Amino acid sequence: MSKGNPGTVALAVVPDPAVGLTMWEMYEISIACAVFGIPQPELSDTWYELRICGEPGTGPLAVRPDHGLEGLVGADTVIVPSVPDSVVEGTAEVSPELIGALRAAAASGARMVSLCTGAFALAAAGLLDGRRATAHWQHSAQLFARHPEVVVDDSVLYTDEGSVLTSAGATAALDLCLHLVRRDLGATVANQLARRLVVQAHRTGGQAQFIEAPVPAREDDGLAPVLQWAVERLADPLTVEDLARRARVSPRTFHRRLQEATGTTPLKWLLQQRIALAQSLLESTDLPVEQVGARSGLGTAANLRRHFTRSVGVSPTDYRRTFGPRALTPSGPPSRGR
Repeated sequence: MSKGNPGTVALAVVPDPAVGLTMWEMYEISIACAVFGIPQPELSDTWYELRICGEPGTGPLAVRPDHGLEGLVGADTVIVPSVPDSVVEGTAEVSPELIGALRAAAASGARMVSLCTGAFALAAAGLLDGRRATAHWQHSAQLFARHPEVVVDDSVLYTDEGSVLTSAGATAALDLCLHLVRRDLGATVANQLARRLVVQAHRTGGQAQFIEAPVPAREDDGLAPVLQWAVERLADPLTVEDLARRARVSPRTFHRRLQEATGTTPLKWLLQQRIALAQSLLESTDLPVEQVGARSGLGTAANLRRHFTRSVGVSPTDYRRTFGPRALTPSGPPSRGR
């Protein structure tokens, strides 16, 4: 069970007046609804309150909002799943009503989030000025051309600037939604929800959007078994040479194969797995931080604190205070703009 109330999530649904919502736009809306709109009593004492804001579309795939755009103001988290293709292409503009509602929500302290082309709405409202942001790599050039004040990064799955977060499209939108659950309710809840959704538990935002050559689906490839072998031995002082030897390839070949498959290096992959294990230990045990560092393979307490704080954004002690077994259930929603 989780230890807090994650608050209200408001979706800003932006249909094209002429055609309603496309299949891709419906997909990203459904991702947010699946993550935030379905209570999970087996995973958490409390869940998000979801509200859908906007105006009904006129096309065959319209979504009927239960609030107008004014419903964005006062929400703890505001998500713009998409904007019409005409906005992306520059033949239409984000409506003044949506821009005003987004600015008001941000001013009230809401955490602002975009999925794929929703970044165009946040950018039009000035909420991405000077910030690092992403969108699907096919749209990133258009985003930069229309909003050169935004630091566009088309090489990552999602960005987390604290109170403003953006993602690429399709499954990267799901990665960001699970990242939000991880921030709000902890790694254990996020991992269990990912398992229910039958998706990878944690892909970091810095992972590449586009991988040139996926891992070949061969029984003798050896990559998946060796990664599972490593996950079961994170406390050991594993090296790239150890992993390559287990995979029966050279270190250079192993490095290349893992980079192609995940968009990250072996050492970064190991660090990600160790951080995830440390999160789980901090949530589920009362082990001293020295033992958490040792069991997760991060070493000393000082080394644990350094890597954990850089990756998660808070110290191991603060993380345990929020998500650990002795954490108390807050009486109200989390503070906004986390």
